[in-house]
Amino acid sequence: MLNDVFTPSVQHGLDLAGIFVFAISGALLAVRKNFDVFGMAVLAEATALGGGLLRDLVIGAVPPAAFTDLGYFLMPLVATVLVFFLHPQVERINGAVLVFDAAGLGLFCVAGTTKAYEYGLSLTFSAVLGLVTAAGGGVLRDVLANEVPSLLRWDRDLYAVPAIVGSTMAALLIHFEQLNAVNSSIAAATAFVLRLLAMRFGWRAPRAWHRRSATPEEL
Repeated sequence: MLNDVFTPSVQHGLDLAGIFVFAISGALLAVRKNFDVFGMAVLAEATALGGGLLRDLVIGAVPPAAFTDLGYFLMPLVATVLVFFLHPQVERINGAVLVFDAAGLGLFCVAGTTKAYEYGLSLTFSAVLGLVTAAGGGVLRDVLANEVPSLLRWDRDLYAVPAIVGSTMAALLIHFEQLNAVNSSIAAATAFVLRLLAMRFGWRAPRAWHRRSATPEEL
């Protein structure tokens, strides 16, 4: 059983860590968009809980953890308070958003994969839900902030690929019965570092082969 190598307390701790860093990224984006404190809280909650909420609905973990664990609800509010008083200077906010988002991406892809497997999904679909868990909150955040989700934009650095790598690593660790706190942290860190490298070096996914419909501003 998965719980023999990945205890519920470790799973819960990983979830809370991911919720916190995703909430930070949501609240920071709200600051950059000049939202008030309520808007900051909404974006923090949506970013932190959106992917996990969708995961729980798919696997039948109802009511979702977001509505049964008070810590899951309060953690984004704590992040909102911290950002409200301690947000970085305006010129640094965008970079901070991306770094925190990358951290949340790494943590959530592993947490989502392991929880989906615990609820009986195959390794393949567990990895898929790991991606959904990692990227779903960020997509919801961008939509609420009236931005095209980073996941869908060709002019943004790789976003889904690092999460896929982290989810796949977690699935492989489960398959070989090697999943534990240390190895899961390595999988999360791998996704995090890949995301940071993609931002640093401008790595992007290819568009359609021989694409001819580009407008001048897209070239």
